[in-house]
Amino acid sequence: MKISYDSEIDALYIRLIEGAHECRTVRLNEEIALNMGKDEQLVGIEILDAKTVLGGGQIPAVVLEGIASSRAPLIAHDKPAKKYGE
Repeated sequence: MKISYDSEIDALYIRLIEGAHECRTVRLNEEIALNMGKDEQLVGIEILDAKTVLGGGQIPAVVLEGIASSRAPLIAHDKPAKKYGE
């Protein structure tokens, strides 16, 4: 799973499944969209106006509870390397 935030457009993207996927977009409302892949598998979640939607005007802290991951270290970047949905 990868969480990316773009401060220029205030958008947060949560990629649940890595790799290229052909997706259809399901809009929950003006700010939140789900990217659905093959067999209705949830590939990612896009949140526009993220500071308002998630954090009351600020970027919220991310807390992982009950998750052990030995595959990769926690890495923080200022800006994602790719555009959302790629």
